[in-house]
Amino acid sequence: MTIADTDTVSAIAIGRRLYSDEERVRRDSTKWTLVQGILAPIQFLVFLVSLALVLRYLWTGVGYEAATISIIVKTFFLILIMVTGAIWEKVVFGQYLFAHAFFWEDVFSFVVIALHTWYMVALLTGSMATENMMYIALAAYFAYVVNAGQFIWKLRMARLDAEARA
Repeated sequence: MTIADTDTVSAIAIGRRLYSDEERVRRDSTKWTLVQGILAPIQFLVFLVSLALVLRYLWTGVGYEAATISIIVKTFFLILIMVTGAIWEKVVFGQYLFAHAFFWEDVFSFVVIALHTWYMVALLTGSMATENMMYIALAAYFAYVVNAGQFIWKLRMARLDAEARA
């Protein structure tokens, strides 16, 4: 048994298909699938740049403004992908969030949003030391990586499910 066979067995063992036939058709025909496919890698690139800038600031004390701007840009992309993702879920599954196929990914997305929001509130109110705010940003980024991993795993499961059906 190859790794691909093991993955296919795992996908089938999940029990419930990720998409019904109707949901798959809606997923493949909506422009929001393309929008998500474009925004996700852009958000990841913004994340990598911002992570580097935040770490640079924490290590050297240099570049606070650049790190802060990058976190704001990352937060913007997070909100943009969350809103467009909710629209995508509505089109594909008939509800804006917490559709059966992406329930736990959506739950964890709210953890990511909460951490980004905490950073933004601290920034706007000046209620926290800059170093502490950068640690919040790092926590948000760690949560983002976990969440991105959830979505990548689901994409893999969807592909394996499609292969198993073919």
